[in-house]
Amino acid sequence: MRRSLRTALRARLHLRATAAFAVLALALTACGGDSGGGSAPGVTKDSIVIGSHQPLTGPAAPGYSNVSQGAKAYFDYVNDHGGVNGRKIDFRYRDDAYNPTETVKITKELVLQDKIFAMLGGLGTPTHTKVVDFLNAQRVPDLFVSSGCRCWDEPKKHPQTFGWQPDYVVEGKILGQYIKEHFAGKKVAYFYQGDDFGKDGVAGLDQFIAADQVVSRQSYQPGGTDISPQVAAIAGSKADVVVLFTIPSYTALFKLTSVKLRYNPQLVVTNVGSDPTTLGGLLDAYVKKAGGTADVAALMDGIITDTYMPPTTDTSNSWIKLFRSIHDKYIPKTPFEGNVEFGMSMAYTFVQALKGAGKDPTRESLVKAVEKGGFTGPGLVPFRYSADSHAGYTGVQIGTLKGSEIGLEGTPLVTDSGTGPITEYTTAQPEAPADGIPAS
Repeated sequence: MRRSLRTALRARLHLRATAAFAVLALALTACGGDSGGGSAPGVTKDSIVIGSHQPLTGPAAPGYSNVSQGAKAYFDYVNDHGGVNGRKIDFRYRDDAYNPTETVKITKELVLQDKIFAMLGGLGTPTHTKVVDFLNAQRVPDLFVSSGCRCWDEPKKHPQTFGWQPDYVVEGKILGQYIKEHFAGKKVAYFYQGDDFGKDGVAGLDQFIAADQVVSRQSYQPGGTDISPQVAAIAGSKADVVVLFTIPSYTALFKLTSVKLRYNPQLVVTNVGSDPTTLGGLLDAYVKKAGGTADVAALMDGIITDTYMPPTTDTSNSWIKLFRSIHDKYIPKTPFEGNVEFGMSMAYTFVQALKGAGKDPTRESLVKAVEKGGFTGPGLVPFRYSADSHAGYTGVQIGTLKGSEIGLEGTPLVTDSGTGPITEYTTAQPEAPADGIPAS
C-alpha cells in the first residue's frame, strides 16, 4: 500500500515537472526566444522587421535626418529586387529629436511592441549610450551605431553592439598628425561636443598635438545655440588653427560667430560636421534668419576635413553612380549628399550581414555573420570586424572643402583606437556590384 502511494506520488511529481517544462518552452517560443535554431523575433517567411532611432527633428536634424531616408531608399531598392532570401526588409525608424529620454522611449517601443529583429544605425552618442545596455540585455543585435564612439567596440560588455563609421579617436589621431605636419609651431584650439563624441576626438588629437601648442579648449552641449562665450574665448587665445568635433549645426554656428568677431582661423572639422551640402544649407538658413546674405561657398572654402567614403560629387565612382540612381528613383526630392550616402552604405553593409546570417536568420547568426568579417563596400578603408573587435572602418582620407565639394588629398590612412601607428592604405576600392546588391 505504501509502495503504491509512493509510486503514484512520484508519477504525479514527474507529470507536474513535465508540464512546467512544456509551459516554459511555450513561453520562450511566444516571446521569440532566439536559440539559434528556431524562428527569430521580427522574422516571418516574407519579411524582416528592423528598427532605428533617428533625429528627424531637433538640433541634429539638419543633414542627419537624411541618413534614414538613404537607408530606406536602399532597402526599397533591395525589396524591389526580391529582398534577402525572399524576405522584404521592413525598416521602422522613429524620431527621438536627439533627446536621450525620447531615445529610451522609442527604443523600448521598437523592441517590446514592434518586436524588431535588430536595431540598425541608431544615431548619436548622447542618445544611443542610454539604450545600449537595454538592447544587449534583450539580446537584440545592435548593428552599426551611427556614432564614432569607442564605446560600441566592447564585445565582452556589449556583445550585440557594433560600430560602423571610424571611431573618433581614429579620426582625431589622423587629423592630429596632419596638423602636426602642416601647422608646426602654430597655436591650436579645440571646440568640441562635451560628451564621448568630442572627448574621444580630443583624445586622438592630443596624441599628436603638443599640450603647449593647444591654447584653448572649449566645449558645448547640444541644444543651446549661444556659443558666443566659447568662440570669444578661442578668438582671445589667438589660435591659428581651430579643430571642431561638432555636429553640423554647431560647425555653422561657430563659423558665423567667428565671422562676427572678425576672427578667421584655419578650421579643421570632423567628418561628422562638415558635409558641404548640409553645412552650406545651414549657413544659408542662419544668415537669412538674421536678415542677411552671404557667399556660403566662400565661407566653407578651405575647411580641412576627412572622409572614409567617396565624395558624392565624384560621378566617375561606381558606388556614387549606384547610389545616385537609387536616390533619383526613390527619394528624388532629398538632396544627394553625404548623409544619404552614409545611410545607403550602412544599409548595404546590413544586407551583407543579413545574407551572411543564412536563409533562416536568427539574432545569434546575424551577430556571428558580422564577427566573421570580410565585408566590402563603398568605404575607402577596410572594416575591423571580428569576434574580438566590434569596431567599424579603420581610418579616413584627408580632404579640403573647395566651395561645395570635398577635394581628397594623398592616400587613405588607417590606425587603431589606441597608440598604434598611422599607416597608408593602398588597396583599391572595390567596384560596386552590377546589380547593386552584395553577393551571398
